[in-house]
Amino acid sequence: MGAFKLGKMTFGSLFKKPETVLYPVVTKPQPAGLKGHIAIDVDDCILCGMCDRSCSTDCIRVDKQARTWTIDRLQCVQCGYCITVCPKKCLSMDPNYAPASTVHEADVFAVPEQAKPEKKAETKTPEPAPAVEKAAESPVEQHADEQLVALIGLMDEEKAAKVRSALSM
Repeated sequence: MGAFKLGKMTFGSLFKKPETVLYPVVTKPQPAGLKGHIAIDVDDCILCGMCDRSCSTDCIRVDKQARTWTIDRLQCVQCGYCITVCPKKCLSMDPNYAPASTVHEADVFAVPEQAKPEKKAETKTPEPAPAVEKAAESPVEQHADEQLVALIGLMDEEKAAKVRSALSM
């Protein structure tokens, strides 16, 4: 009975394409859902630390002071939870396996400083609020008044007028 199964398998394989490929020259496509290793897009990372706090194996370290994101690939179990909690979606699961290494060291990625969005230039220049004269103000009170005038200058005209009328009482 075993000989018939072996004969059937051998005879059937004569008319099929071979399962193997010439590996260095031809590679098979990666199957869907293959978990290779965690990849990061450092340009989008804001160093929030959500991946660090959610990692069950503590393989991810986020250092805000040094602006680095570190992963120990030998501790990572490729569960993918860090990818789901990332608010900027800068983490992804790369289907290719991480390259082999002879030493145990963590991969460190330097996160560049984020460019701050520029404020839109105002077309109107707001008129400064009338100075309120007070007798013998301390330097702290003068600084607070200057800040208040600056904040009123940033408001739109209607709100600034209401604030000025409320302050004049």
